[in-house]
Amino acid sequence: MRPSPSGFKLKDLLPAGAMPSLMTLLVYALAGTGMGLLAMKTGIPAAPLAGALIGAAVVSMSGRLEIAEWPPGTRTALQIGIGTVIGTGLTRTSLEQLQDLWKPAVLITLTLVMTGLVIGLWTSRLLGVDPLITLLGAAPGGISGMSLVGEDYGVGAAVAALHAVRLITVLLVLPLVVKLLTPLGLGNS
Repeated sequence: MRPSPSGFKLKDLLPAGAMPSLMTLLVYALAGTGMGLLAMKTGIPAAPLAGALIGAAVVSMSGRLEIAEWPPGTRTALQIGIGTVIGTGLTRTSLEQLQDLWKPAVLITLTLVMTGLVIGLWTSRLLGVDPLITLLGAAPGGISGMSLVGEDYGVGAAVAALHAVRLITVLLVLPLVVKLLTPLGLGNS
């Protein structure tokens, strides 16, 4: 358990023999849910994900709770759920669009993967950070997927932190850039 600056610990509120890990998970879940719901009011894309991440991270970084130990199979269930949600978004229309967009899809994918590899390796060498963390952190995947991949290698939290910074920055900056560029004819194809 991490030391708390004030000396307060959640387990001090529980009766002897109670399951602090269950209570800990509940607090993390409530913090993530609360911030996720609050973030929805911002209108930022993927706001619930970013809000939940921030809510749970703030609780975790406070040092007042034990590190969350999720039950076995939780990550597998999340990976299946995320894959299912993404998969349901791929429709017949998506497939029809891919007939026209396969060249840009290949070009963008190769460029992002190569750029991620170069940036990841360069960042590792320049800053002395574990190359596994920087490679997964610079990968073009989403925060949830890449964090789960990182977790498989024991670096999930670090990868999540890098992707959280990237995601929040992109979600705050890109809509503003699009708003500024739209009057200049962007999106009027």
